[in-house]
Amino acid sequence: MQILTELSGLRAALGQWRRAGQSIAFVPTMGNLHAGHYSLIAQARQLADRVVASVFVNPTQFGPNEDYARYPRTPEQDAAGLAAAGCDVLWLPGVDTMYPFGADHAVSMHVPGITDVLDGAARPGHFDGVTTVVSRLFLQVQPDVAIFGRKDYQQLAVIRYLVRDLAFPIEIIGADIRRDDDGLALSSRNQYLSAEERAIAPLLYRTLRSMRGRLLAGESRAKVEEEAAAALQAAGFQPDYAVIRTPALEVPGDGASGPRVALLAARLGATRLIDNLEFDLP
Repeated sequence: MQILTELSGLRAALGQWRRAGQSIAFVPTMGNLHAGHYSLIAQARQLADRVVASVFVNPTQFGPNEDYARYPRTPEQDAAGLAAAGCDVLWLPGVDTMYPFGADHAVSMHVPGITDVLDGAARPGHFDGVTTVVSRLFLQVQPDVAIFGRKDYQQLAVIRYLVRDLAFPIEIIGADIRRDDDGLALSSRNQYLSAEERAIAPLLYRTLRSMRGRLLAGESRAKVEEEAAAALQAAGFQPDYAVIRTPALEVPGDGASGPRVALLAARLGATRLIDNLEFDLP
């Protein structure tokens, strides 16, 4: 596996593959990789001839009181894991490469509407940072397919909107959520949890399953959402939201059938966790 930190080297490697008629799959990450990330690499290997993964902790998607400075950075460990998983290139740009005029003076992207709710409301400006960096990565790598985990459901929806609206010639794949045996979704932020918090954290997934079951049993969406948030709060979480939405993140009409997604975001101690569960409402 090549580890590249300069655009000239990345372009040379990508150009060689394209001249050989090889397809390229891309897995963007912020590093501190775990089994969930490596499963994306395995899926990418099945979809294309070559696989590029990026590791970049993007400053523009963190708010002023969020964890950019303490976000775990493990580049050597990440490189070893990516090589073992079958990645061809690790793209490891610095902030100066990603934002040549500085992050505060960068051209910014904004996806309207879908970024104003849920995490967009709880973390103002977050998705502008996400779409800004993802657009840059897409232009740098120019992949045929890009793979994102479904754990951040809203982010995946925002990326799909971005790609369709700007006509990026990239197929976006949403990969299934990977979970620990107790149901907790794999996340780099799980390591922030104390032993006591880690024991409580699987309640998120149990709450999602309860929300699904109660809605399928005929309870009203509003009641299910209200009581899910109350249950999380009683267990020690500080919920930002506990909601049921359509795949487009719209509020479904009462009595309407179709695909649904239950979404949660809550703080446990100093750590903010998110999760979701997709299902069909007959």
